[in-house]
Amino acid sequence: MSKQWYPVIDYAKCTDCGACVDMCAHGVYDKSKTPSPVVVYPEGCVQGCKGCGNNCPSDAIQYVGEVKNKADCGCDSACCG
Repeated sequence: MSKQWYPVIDYAKCTDCGACVDMCAHGVYDKSKTPSPVVVYPEGCVQGCKGCGNNCPSDAIQYVGEVKNKADCGCDSACCG
């Protein structure tokens, strides 16, 4: 798990659909706030995983620590969707 990679929500773009919260199995989001995505455990995010962002229909998720080279990801395909 990573402390240098985690999602940041742009609430101006977010539509509160809950897709990101529903797909994350790492406890990054507060499930009790669903459908609103509230990041409560950024340390649980897997380095390079973009599963929640890939599921976001409004492109409201960016990542602290985002790498530009996919070879640097280190994330398994089940996680990244």
